[in-house]
Amino acid sequence: MSTRDAATKAQDATPTASSSASSPSRASQKNASKKLKKGGDAQKKDAPVKKKKTIIHARQQQNTGSSSRIQTQSDALATNNAANSTTGNNKANNRWKRILLKVSGEALQGEQGFGICPDTIQAVARQVAQVASEGVEVSIVVGGGNFFRGASAYSGIDRASADYMGMLATVMNAMALQAAVESCGVPTRVQTALEIKECAEPYIRRKAVRHLERGRVVIFGGGTGNPYFTTDTAAALRAAEIDAEVFLKATKVNGVYDKDPEKHADAEHIRFLSYRDVTFDELGVMDATAVTLCKENNIPIVVFSLLGEPDSITRLVCRGERIGTCVGHKAEESCFVDRKSVGDFDWTDGES
Repeated sequence: MSTRDAATKAQDATPTASSSASSPSRASQKNASKKLKKGGDAQKKDAPVKKKKTIIHARQQQNTGSSSRIQTQSDALATNNAANSTTGNNKANNRWKRILLKVSGEALQGEQGFGICPDTIQAVARQVAQVASEGVEVSIVVGGGNFFRGASAYSGIDRASADYMGMLATVMNAMALQAAVESCGVPTRVQTALEIKECAEPYIRRKAVRHLERGRVVIFGGGTGNPYFTTDTAAALRAAEIDAEVFLKATKVNGVYDKDPEKHADAEHIRFLSYRDVTFDELGVMDATAVTLCKENNIPIVVFSLLGEPDSITRLVCRGERIGTCVGHKAEESCFVDRKSVGDFDWTDGES
């Protein structure tokens, strides 16, 4: 055999040796892939079992959480029922369910003569909070005479501009009264006839009624939003819109007198008046437009002193004491009873 034939034979033998050497590694790779496949199949078979166990555990936790929530809700419901029962008992003893209180700006200035007296506004806020806690729905209209009065503006300002300035003064009083009432723990909302959305809600009748139904005190500022109308007219208008049962006008004087009690020592206090008496006798209780609105909507008016007697608002609303002067259709009967069913009123023994 030649040398070339021997080399060729050696080359032909080399691939056979390498292929035979690599065949065991290929077999091991096949075995490994089979094992992986078997392991994957086993994991797939175990996955539904683990998933089922996880779902069962989650449901058990959910049921436990639901039962605790149900228990919490039942406890809260029992507490609310107890509170509503107490409030319902208080409502049964109240003279009215929904009132509109008109607070003049002059009453808020106290003895200062201008601006807002902190002691005065806190005293008003405490009484309002007390009445609201008794289950009465309280709405308030505030005047602005302690800052600016449009009707008596100095020359150089037209009446419309002066009235708008007075409306802004009522908004300042409304915001101050809101802060005072909320400091007593009663939620309060301010709604204005002029849109000042950065600090107050715009007046929306349905929203105001909803606030009252939820136990919030609603304070109306900005008057009617139109010049040439007084805040008394704004109060009568709001009372009619929200279906208030009475218009309480809080002033510096305890009711209506036949003469100015500050000028005449023999001034006689008048306890009952009809709408006609107020309109035709020009007694100065409020402007004729406000009286007419109350008359047409059968809303009685009670004029009383805000600070002349202690707790006058609470005594009038929650205890039914005869304070101030009552104005109505049948003056002696209609002021302190449900306006839908006129009848006799059982007066307390206190004198006004």
